[in-house]
Amino acid sequence: MSKLILTHEVTGLGTPGDIIEVKNGYARNYLIPQGFGIAWSRGAEKQVEQIKAARAARELATLEDAQALKTALESTKVKLAVKAGAEGRLFGSVKTTNVADAVAAAGLGQIDKRKIEISSPIKSVGQHEATVRLREDLSAVITLLVVAAK
Repeated sequence: MSKLILTHEVTGLGTPGDIIEVKNGYARNYLIPQGFGIAWSRGAEKQVEQIKAARAARELATLEDAQALKTALESTKVKLAVKAGAEGRLFGSVKTTNVADAVAAAGLGQIDKRKIEISSPIKSVGQHEATVRLREDLSAVITLLVVAAK
């Protein structure tokens, strides 16, 4: 087992600044090369405070702002125009990047694509849902209206 300090949020593992233990291969072959974590050491432990301070600065300023954004996201249907075939099947699927771009285009603000979770792949037109983690303790459910692009 390897001890790592996360530098990015990894679903199921933790948030930046967390100290985790994972199998050696997972750390060596995926987390470290992708830049999601650094090897733990006493010197690196000092970086944890810097990472947590940066995360706090990036997090939505206050709980009120986050709740206002949650209300705005949940009250609006976000429209996504995607290439689709005759029966309404999409060419490919809707990715978190597409959702983030559609939210920005709808004038609801910038959302980090890494904070968006789509429970099952969206491969057809219609109404779908995605979850956005606004803070550790607050999520919003977005209603996506997927339509065929002309």
